Amino acid sequence: MNHTDNIIIIDLEATCWDGKIPNGQVNEIIEIGICVLDTKTGKISQNEGIIVKPTRSTISEFCTELTTITQELVNTKGVSFEEACSKLRIAYNPKQYTWASYGEYDLNMLKKQCKLRGVEYPMGQQHINVKTTFSEVKGLQKKVGMKGALHILNIPLDGTHHRGIDDARNIAKILHWCLQHKKA
Repeated sequence: MNHTDNIIIIDLEATCWDGKIPNGQVNEIIEIGICVLDTKTGKISQNEGIIVKPTRSTISEFCTELTTITQELVNTKGVSFEEACSKLRIAYNPKQYTWASYGEYDLNMLKKQCKLRGVEYPMGQQHINVKTTFSEVKGLQKKVGMKGALHILNIPLDGTHHRGIDDARNIAKILHWCLQHKKA
């Protein structure tokens, strides 16, 4: 398998609130949505959502409305952030591949949480910001969100917006379009 033929797509969901962060709580990753894009065929594989149990915050009603992720879900299905990073390393061997996300948030959030927790950063150094790439390939003056990009491309939103498992797949479709239309 050629390491440039596949790109790992990551979409994170994190604890969030409507307004300011309550005292004692912090933004923490609660889902790592992931899939692998075959850049030649556009085939998307290994699509999953790793539910991560936050340790310093709880899932707000606002967060559940946005993501559909509940406190009960993270309590019953969630793994520790350390386990989630370990699972990424074992299942995807991500240091061998380029990875992509929509915007810089996921890259910065993952690096920040790894540093705070003293966990080895699981991803490779090559990162594609699909938001920037899409704007460049499409010749847009202003960057648009993932949902906006799908709309411009006339690609229906697959699954639930703000669920990492689904958004990773949608981002992969946008990236594949970009790779097909990129000027050499």
